[in-house]
Amino acid sequence: MVTRRDQAIGCPAKGIRPMERKLGYWALLALVIGNMVGSGIYILPAQLAPLGWNQFAGWGITIVGALALARVFASLGARLPLAGGPYAYATAAFGPLAGFTTAWAYWVMSWVGNAAVAVAVVSALSLIFPALGTTTGAPALLAVGCVWIVTFINIRGVREAGRLQEVTVVLKLLPLVALIGIAVWLWLTGSPRAPDPGVPFTADNVALAAGLTFWGFLGLEAATVPADKVENPGRNIARATVMGVILTGLVYFGISFAFALFMPVSEAAASPAPIASFLGRYLGSDVAIAVALFAAISAFGTLNGWVLVQAEMPWAMAKGGVFPAWFGVEGKHGTPVRSHLVSSGLLSGITLLNYQKGMTDLFGFIASVSLSAGLVAYLMAALAALRLARDNTLTLLAALVAVAFFCWAEYGLGGEAITYAALLIGAGLPVYWAVQKNRQLASSPSMGEG
Repeated sequence: MVTRRDQAIGCPAKGIRPMERKLGYWALLALVIGNMVGSGIYILPAQLAPLGWNQFAGWGITIVGALALARVFASLGARLPLAGGPYAYATAAFGPLAGFTTAWAYWVMSWVGNAAVAVAVVSALSLIFPALGTTTGAPALLAVGCVWIVTFINIRGVREAGRLQEVTVVLKLLPLVALIGIAVWLWLTGSPRAPDPGVPFTADNVALAAGLTFWGFLGLEAATVPADKVENPGRNIARATVMGVILTGLVYFGISFAFALFMPVSEAAASPAPIASFLGRYLGSDVAIAVALFAAISAFGTLNGWVLVQAEMPWAMAKGGVFPAWFGVEGKHGTPVRSHLVSSGLLSGITLLNYQKGMTDLFGFIASVSLSAGLVAYLMAALAALRLARDNTLTLLAALVAVAFFCWAEYGLGGEAITYAALLIGAGLPVYWAVQKNRQLASSPSMGEG
């Protein structure tokens, strides 16, 4: 018998995966929201505060770009519900080399960016358990431990990972929704507002704000990557992707307005935990510990979602014939075990090697390189939509908006991030050529025949 996964990629079957092991709509929506709403939102208000009202123009531009890309992924996900998401679309539109480059860039973005997320889990826990910050080696080991906990959960099956994602999404949203609720109450009761910071409204400030805010939307395509494991993918992928971006955008925008109206810029910018500072300002200082716990849960849930996604790309490339076939082997639960082990091994390595850097330097460097690599995958998906969705005017317009946005965003990241990302992406080309050469040799008649 042939599985849907095997039908999609044209390889031998092992049996049909039962529907109860697939991701339903709510788990898929949780995956999309959970991969976007992570540790970043707990520190983003401090980074945006010095930009004053420029941040709202940045949010507006970013949300338009994110919605355009969401439309692209929703349309392509309905047309081609294949594993690998961006990889599948680029391959269908431009061939195997373009598909490999897209998948490799996305894979680099995933495990490099996950290093920052793993560190964020420990950083939040250190506010609750100060000894973590003073015990040599403990933070690094705990970060890697978190990686392997979620890795083994994902190896057990996508259903288990989906359940964990549903729980952590609800918990991570609680303090954020509470913050927005407090701001609404303050506005309705006419409470004094924070003074206007007087930051000039300029194109450079808006561009900087847009660059910072787009980090919060990484992961909007998460529903398309495990498409072969989704119930009714033609419908659920589109719904989860668009609704996830809308709900996340509303939460982000609400938090920024809350800070702009009721938190002085000097306090927000100086706070290492701005969400905790805002809630502590109105609910008492003891709330900081509770918020730190929610921040750790938020980062842990994001790590879970991205670990699921990061293992899908090598598996999809292997099944598509552009990556070593060794990565395509599945475990008894129908999950890409080898891909999980290698991806999490690389993630653990970069976490351990870079943990001695300062937190600000670590997050800044990893985020910029990860984003620069990821933009290549997003750009290729938008270009694929221009070729594959010619009969859909709305999708074509969305793809054009997305292409313009990502070219501008890539430029805004700067030369250093682009250079590192280009080197990491280029490092994958020898792998592609080696696999293609081996495939050609395997398909050629042996020299002894004839």
